[in-house]
Amino acid sequence: MSAPDFWSDAEKAQGKLKLQKALKNKIDKFQALFNQIEDLELLCEMAIAENDDSMEGEVEQTFIELSALCEKMTLETLLTGEFDANNAILSIHAGSGGTDAMDWAEMLLRMYKRYADKKNYTVKVLDLQNDTVAGIKSATLLIEGLNAYGFLKSEKGVHRIVRISPFDASGKRHTSFTSVDVMPEIDDTYEIDINPVDLKVDTYRASGAGGQHVNTTDSAVRITHLPTGVVVQCQNERSQTANKATAMKMLMGKLIELKERENKERIEDLAGDYSQITWGSQIRSYVFHPYNMVKDHRTGAEMGNIQAVMDGDLDLFIDTYLKGHSIGSQINGEEA
Repeated sequence: MSAPDFWSDAEKAQGKLKLQKALKNKIDKFQALFNQIEDLELLCEMAIAENDDSMEGEVEQTFIELSALCEKMTLETLLTGEFDANNAILSIHAGSGGTDAMDWAEMLLRMYKRYADKKNYTVKVLDLQNDTVAGIKSATLLIEGLNAYGFLKSEKGVHRIVRISPFDASGKRHTSFTSVDVMPEIDDTYEIDINPVDLKVDTYRASGAGGQHVNTTDSAVRITHLPTGVVVQCQNERSQTANKATAMKMLMGKLIELKERENKERIEDLAGDYSQITWGSQIRSYVFHPYNMVKDHRTGAEMGNIQAVMDGDLDLFIDTYLKGHSIGSQINGEEA
């Protein structure tokens, strides 16, 4: 930063500042935890030297709190992917199940908003397609905060709900499905070449709230990447130009995520239909009847307090996934 030409490239400089802030945040958190552990050790030594049992409760409580902080920091060290520290773009699409699926999609939308609140992340709705009867057809959120993508990437997949349908007068049990897709938000410092010929850009009238301007102009934008079938759309801004810029950032994030997942060298190497997450391979089941339980099928993690989960308590599932994913990567690396 002290170099004379540091600000000659504003975008590159902003990237360096962002990196510096992230690294400083990690160092400060580590140093604070280290100091607290030293204080606890000193407290133990004092209690032993003075044979004072009255400090036992304070020591035990402090130990529990510091153990939780150590666990949290350990998890953050697992987020070593190139885009793990980035903001996340999370999309929800109702699947099979009719009105129940639309309602389930809206329940998941609320769940992820609550999760973001618990993590002190900010949420911006980029696109929202309401159903005419109940719930939503789809929604796209920009979740802003450090490591948002690193944590939320584990939510990608099909989510299944089993419950007594509130839309069935006979009171029968229904199973519905909704897909969740997660991609990193890519900032302007990351360069990626997308051939304009490969893009189909459609404009349409926004369907959500937004006043007279939104409802009477074709400001919403949908972009299809023809080689892969990836579709992104945005309608949150009043300006068609702004919506298109946001949609392009969403597309870049999705293509980069696909490139990393498929181990491709270039975006141009991607081919095939990536427009939908495959049905039938759900990652998690939320059972409301005949018992209450949420189970992640990838890790085996379970929680009986389903209401807490729906209120955004996802740490058990996300943390377990990150730990297992990290161990799996280490084993594969050793085998290689």
